[in-house]
Amino acid sequence: MTFREKKTWYFDKPGPENTADAARFAIERAKESGIKTILVASTSGKSAEVFFQAMKGSGLDLIVISHVVGFTKPGVWEFDKEIAARLRSEGTTIVTGTHTLSGLERAITRSPKLGGSSRTEVVAETLRRTVAIGLKVAVECVLIAADQGAIGVDEEVIAVGGTMSGSDTVCVIRPAHTASYFDLQVREIVAMPRNR
Repeated sequence: MTFREKKTWYFDKPGPENTADAARFAIERAKESGIKTILVASTSGKSAEVFFQAMKGSGLDLIVISHVVGFTKPGVWEFDKEIAARLRSEGTTIVTGTHTLSGLERAITRSPKLGGSSRTEVVAETLRRTVAIGLKVAVECVLIAADQGAIGVDEEVIAVGGTMSGSDTVCVIRPAHTASYFDLQVREIVAMPRNR
């Protein structure tokens, strides 16, 4: 057989109302593909909670990727500390790392002395605009998790991102470290919004 047939779901629009369905689709694809780990982006912890509840008893590992401290305001971590403590007490890994597709590059772009887009931001913008904002987020989560040692680069993972808030993009990705970015492969898009 030279092909595989798999379901793909398309949300009518992006947003947090898709989070529960995204969790269901992620779990379903993980189980049918023999994937052990689901990564989900979560800024406040709300998406992480939805995925945690949906994954209870599934035998799958949940890794949550949060914004860096200072993403919107210096010194502030946006993730709800009570949610973080509850998830960690249940064995969920939370990884907080620098955004690999923006981070320092964004500082260069925003600088009036330097200005202009960087090559890294071109990669990020291409993922955002040609496929889905959540795809850029999912790819970035995989890079962050691999760089932090939370996942290996030898097994596929399910990665979930979203548009502004909530989850609306689910992918199967073969991980890579940021320094080996072009070894990363988005192998399947399980769900995404059609309209962005």
